[in-house]
Amino acid sequence: MSSYKFALSFLTVLVFSAVTVAQQPYFTEPSLSPDRKEIAFVSGGDIWTVPATGGGGAALLVSHSANEARPLYSPDGRQLAFVSNRTGNGDIYLLTLATGELKRLTFDDGLDQLDGWSRDGRWLYFSSTSRDIGGLNDLFRVSVDGGTPMAVSSDRYTNEFYCAPSPDGKTLAFSARGIASGQWWRKGHSHIDESELWLLRSFEAGPGTYERVTTLGAKELWPMWSADGRSLFYVSDRTDSGNKNGAQNVWTITPGRSDAHRVSSFTDGRVLWPSISYDGREIVFEHNFAIWKLETDSGKATEVAITRRGASAGPGIEHVRLNDQISELQLSPDGKKIAFVVRGEVFAASAADGGDAARVSNSIEEEYQLAWSPDSRRLVYVSDRDRIPHLFLYDFTNNSETQLTREAADDSTPRFSPDGKSLAFIRGAKELRLMDGRGHLPRRRAVRPWQGIRAVVGGDPARVQRIRQIEVQ
Repeated sequence: MSSYKFALSFLTVLVFSAVTVAQQPYFTEPSLSPDRKEIAFVSGGDIWTVPATGGGGAALLVSHSANEARPLYSPDGRQLAFVSNRTGNGDIYLLTLATGELKRLTFDDGLDQLDGWSRDGRWLYFSSTSRDIGGLNDLFRVSVDGGTPMAVSSDRYTNEFYCAPSPDGKTLAFSARGIASGQWWRKGHSHIDESELWLLRSFEAGPGTYERVTTLGAKELWPMWSADGRSLFYVSDRTDSGNKNGAQNVWTITPGRSDAHRVSSFTDGRVLWPSISYDGREIVFEHNFAIWKLETDSGKATEVAITRRGASAGPGIEHVRLNDQISELQLSPDGKKIAFVVRGEVFAASAADGGDAARVSNSIEEEYQLAWSPDSRRLVYVSDRDRIPHLFLYDFTNNSETQLTREAADDSTPRFSPDGKSLAFIRGAKELRLMDGRGHLPRRRAVRPWQGIRAVVGGDPARVQRIRQIEVQ
């Protein structure tokens, strides 16, 4: 049986395989109550609340075997809107806090990403891929009383997402272009996920008019209005004199002016899923898996101390089926092991017995392009954890990972020689490189760029083609 056919047959075994994931605290998607005394947030797929001052125990508010996300308080503080996938890919639900009454507001096939409340409490704004082509987002709003959602902005060929209605309800700010709506988790950016901030003015009275607020060159997400509606806060990884490595921070800008500047001063980590208080004085967000609070006037950021008290609906140890999430799969040369990529991480399992898979890589970035050594003891792959693709080697004899390359240019497409003594890869999409098969950098050898020679084809001088040739130094 060929390796390819064997790999396919292994999928039937993998249906029953599982990955054991150890429980660890992860707090995300926070929002402040209107009086700024309480924070709702997500942990373990459930919704919790904690005093905004921190130090107190977090109480479990919404628990379900499905995943709940993006809790947002209504302007009067009486209701909490959130997203749940209990009935599909993700719909919007509305919880009345005093009575516990729960109402479903959207019924789409695609994810309805909750973005914000109108200041009068009548509308919930969201972005959704359910009604556009190619998985692009459009902007909608739905009444808190229910009914058919109404499109607010639906450009057929532009991704529009993460919208925020102004305090007077006349203007909608949103992110547009790129694929960051589906890759918000990706650290750094490339040209395909750079995004801009836009405004849609006077949309209540007709089609409205569009105005660009920021330009490309960064990933700019989650616009939030100041209390007076004159300026916007948002998250950007744009570089400046104090942030040369492109760390994500909270920024602010006045539409119509070129006065954008950083408010927070993080030099590493991520700023994710921010939410601004209705009085505009504080912003809460996730940073390094914890909840942080930022004063918009001073730029002072502090972590909110949280201890969960309550039983989540999910178990402490979760077994996840993998067969429908594999993006890449490679059988080892000896046919005894199989390596595969799930959600950007590398795993390995027995090709003969299946069973639990062992996690090979452990980073928040994506790994891909697997390559086995001929002795089946080593595995090389590409990782984006340095913001530039570099090569990493995992040795199964001692269960250790080693970074092979660190240069400024990107590295890709690793391949072992048949005897396993050399490793070839491409650098900067234009240069072929060789190194020792175990990644010993002092023995690395460069290969000259492609050199073209002219050759006669089939003995006919009139038929000439280019032949590529390489020479190892």
